[in-house]
Amino acid sequence: MTSITKAVIAVAGYGTRFLPATKNVPKQMLPIIDKPIIQYLVEEAVASGLTDIILVTQAGQSSMEDHFDSHVALEHILEQTNKDKYLEKIRSIPQMANFIYVRQKKHLPYGNATPLLVVKDIIGPNESFVYMFGDDLVKSAVPCTKQLIDVFREQKAAAILGVQETPWEEIHKYASIKYKKGTANNQVEGLVEKADKNHAYSNMAQFGRFVFSRKVIEEVEQTPPGKDQELWVADALNRLAQKELVIAQPIEGKWLTTGDPLNYLKATVEYALEREDLGEEFKKYLQNLNLK
Repeated sequence: MTSITKAVIAVAGYGTRFLPATKNVPKQMLPIIDKPIIQYLVEEAVASGLTDIILVTQAGQSSMEDHFDSHVALEHILEQTNKDKYLEKIRSIPQMANFIYVRQKKHLPYGNATPLLVVKDIIGPNESFVYMFGDDLVKSAVPCTKQLIDVFREQKAAAILGVQETPWEEIHKYASIKYKKGTANNQVEGLVEKADKNHAYSNMAQFGRFVFSRKVIEEVEQTPPGKDQELWVADALNRLAQKELVIAQPIEGKWLTTGDPLNYLKATVEYALEREDLGEEFKKYLQNLNLK
């Protein structure tokens, strides 16, 4: 099996639940304390051994490209004012990886599988790659992406998807997993997208971390739009699982979505509490709040 070097990150959404903040700023550029959401994803990919980051964007997201580029004027100011700590942070960003930007054209169907059609000419015929949703973060000792890559290599699967148990009352927000009976490697029999708790297969929810072989892109090309006329990753994986090995791997860590304002705030609190420079004071502040 060839080495996996590429991560495809889907960031072409409008972020409507964060309007008006996202009118001119991509949702993935909203900060978790002092880093934009997208940088956390890139750092996870790089920590997992990936070298090429492919961002699937849309018009109006040039600030994301600027973030991962050099800023000569700012670097000069920081250098002249001896703010070396900040200068190091800024200079390290464009050096993290090779960045590739691809626009998602409007003639394509809407859906979380659409970016896979966008990158089909960038992924080689026998190449495997990581796929990430731009609004899902994972706090873990071992990077979530590395966990999935390790299982992908060990099992020689066609696809690995990260999953985590979620409350039954929330499973309707995600794709739920049906495991194949009699198997010990978390093999998928089927998935159903955004079904209520009475029709979901389980409360194991798919979230935005995957390792895919080229076969997944080929399957997406043959998959018609599904629920709400959207092109879903879950539908493509459901088809692929009927003929290839697809594994839904529970991850060791905590999945945090930033897809809506409430969960974005929760994620911010989680990351703030673990910061050495902020955690203790922030914890004291929260404890002193007069909440009723």
